[in-house]
This record gives sequence, C-alpha cells and structure tokens, in this order.
Amino acid sequence: MTYAQENQPAGVPPLQLTGERTLPDVPAENYWFRRHLVVYEWIAERVAGRRVVDLACGEGYGSAVLARHAASVVGVDANPEAFAHARARYAGGNVAFERDMIETWTGAVDCVVFLQTIEHVQDPDAVLARLRDLVGPGGVLYVSTPNVLTLAPKGQARSGNPWHVREYRPDEYAALCERHFGRVELLGLFHARKLRLHQLAIERAGWDAVHRRLGFTGAFYDRFTPAISTRDFALRGGDLRRALDVLAVLQP
Repeated sequence: MTYAQENQPAGVPPLQLTGERTLPDVPAENYWFRRHLVVYEWIAERVAGRRVVDLACGEGYGSAVLARHAASVVGVDANPEAFAHARARYAGGNVAFERDMIETWTGAVDCVVFLQTIEHVQDPDAVLARLRDLVGPGGVLYVSTPNVLTLAPKGQARSGNPWHVREYRPDEYAALCERHFGRVELLGLFHARKLRLHQLAIERAGWDAVHRRLGFTGAFYDRFTPAISTRDFALRGGDLRRALDVLAVLQP
C-alpha cells in the first residue's frame, strides 16, 4: 500500500511515504512522526537566539519548529522532492531551505541539528568531524539515532531497514561521539502515557495476540495511531538500554 500526505496547502506537492524519512499528514505514520517531532520540540526550546542548520531536514517540518525560537534556520536536504516541498510549505521569515549534501554545505551557524540520519552514512567519524568544525568552538550539535537494542527484532543484530548502514547500541554511540567531542550528553526517548500503557499491555498481557484473535486489529490501530501525540513520549537520561532513540548533545 502506498501512502501520501493528505490535505496539503495549495501549491505544495505532497510527498509519498517511502520508509527513508517520516512525514506529517499521513495518519498511518503518526507514531513515527510524533516520535521525531518531540525531539525537534525539545531542541527548539534550547536554541533561542542561535543560528541553526537542520541537516537532512527532509520534509521540513522540523526546521519550521526550530524557527519558532532560533534566530535563523536553514534546512538542508539533497532530495529534490523533499527540498521542493519544504521550500513551498515552510520557507519564509527566519527559515530558508537549500538543496545540498551534508558533506558540502557551508554557512555561518553555531548550532547543528542532525536527527535520525547518522545511521544512514558510510563514514560517521568523518561526518562528526565535519559537523564539529561547522559549529565552531562555542557551538552545540544535536545528533539522534535509533537504539538498535529496541529497533531490531528480538535476538537480531540489526533491524533490517534497507536505508540504514550502521545501527548503534547506546554504548557504541557514546564511544563514537566521544572520539570527536569534549562534552557528550546522551538522552533517551521512551514511551510515556498511553504508549507506555500500550507497551506494557503487549509485554505483560499479550495484547498483540488478543486483538488478532478477536479480529479487530485494524479497527483498533486506525483509531489508536492517529491519536498519538508528542506527550506520549519522554526524553530523559539514565539507563538507555531500553530507549527508543538516543539523542546526543555535543560540544567541542
């Protein structure tokens, strides 16, 4: 089944869901969209007055969120369809979009946002070294990645996502970041509220088997998934082995 964005503004080309990036305005994708959005919102509250680049910005919604607080935001993506959509829907005011590669983009910024993308790159050390140089000595870099311990099926070493080159355990991710940055803080994204209750129902009460046996799987998730909000996730430190995603806050 092919999914595309619904109810786009006039003149904005809708994007199709491919699995490479998440999208807003696709009800069936709402879980993944909110899971990404909550991290953008957390970062946005911490970039007031900063010049921000959002690398691999995709559809552009995250750049628009960052622009609510930042002095300026440039969203950068190499994909022509994503770039055209982002520029048509979100550009204006203190947010702009450029089509470029993460390896070649240059600009005057003191904050880099690079979310859910480092697992796609062939040489993460080279990318982090470049981003360290990009933010400069007083800058800050926000980089997130899925936690392979919860992303991969139980007993498997990786998730099987065809877009991912390398998936990380939290300790492996920390070691990667510490090779390039003097200050490294790792936070984990976890289920909260109704998603936490749903997770417990699956783990402790066999909820997945129950709804399949009773024959209302589709009806349940058609209602449950679109109702998920950013409040159904929590970002915190501590033991990250069961985190969904890991966010690194990095300073040279």
